Amino acid sequence: MTIKIAHIINPFAVKESSDLFIAQPITFETMKVAQDFARSSYNLDVALYSAQFLEDSSIVPKGFVKTRNLEYSVLDLKEFKIKRKLPLIKDILDRFYEKTDADYLIYTNVDIAVMPHFYVAIKNIINQGFDAFIINRRTISETYKSVEQIPLMYADLGTKHPGCDCFVFKRSAYKNYKFGSACIGANLIGKILATNLICNADNFIFLKDLHLTFHIGDDRSWRNTTLHDYTLHNLQEMNKIVAYYSKEKKLKKHPIIDDFFVKNNNGYYYYSEDYWKMKTKESQIEKIKLIVKKIKQRLFMIIK
Repeated sequence: MTIKIAHIINPFAVKESSDLFIAQPITFETMKVAQDFARSSYNLDVALYSAQFLEDSSIVPKGFVKTRNLEYSVLDLKEFKIKRKLPLIKDILDRFYEKTDADYLIYTNVDIAVMPHFYVAIKNIINQGFDAFIINRRTISETYKSVEQIPLMYADLGTKHPGCDCFVFKRSAYKNYKFGSACIGANLIGKILATNLICNADNFIFLKDLHLTFHIGDDRSWRNTTLHDYTLHNLQEMNKIVAYYSKEKKLKKHPIIDDFFVKNNNGYYYYSEDYWKMKTKESQIEKIKLIVKKIKQRLFMIIK
């Protein structure tokens, strides 16, 4: 069966102090390597796309098809304590949908690199009968700093990561997706994407253990409590999306959706803000524990 695959990311210009200054070039290169491998070895039709603001257009690498420049960000909708020009996921995927006629669409965060056999594996999963799926990344050492080290990154098995940042879905299902004004770069966007995939798929699978994508380090900057108002924005949009699917009787039972949700008096699900605040507090405690662990490990190495 002939399958056309298209993959989009949202690149943007960053300062050298940003983690993305290192991560983005690695993402670009690994996507192109995987595309070349899929085409040359398996005759698989894979196209790479970008959705970008005008000011970021110059960093889109050769070989990526630019969609229409993004025009709006979440800052056009409301006030936030810290100004971050975060795109709306709907704007990115709408442009993607109108630009390509590929059978299957892939969206990943711009700091997610892929293995050389990534697109070939995607085709194999599709051929097994799955029309939507999420692939969890592996977290590799934060010591990698350059494109030249990519072969070593491929060889680094890394560790499992619980978050969702790679989404594959059938193009024909996209017209039924609901995103509201949810923005990327903030917490809950993975859950929002996942909910849409699950509720509109005939056969969804959550792949937690495949070594197909990776991320350098595990900073989880989106959990920064100073950006809590962005989380609350996505929380409000998530509630609307879940209420819509519940009302339309399309809300499906799945751990990704059920996690953190309870029913209100109308029978709709909603995301508990109090529960989220508790989870945020727990994540901060875990972050402190991780820092302490790293300090102990370094002290042990020094003493040794």
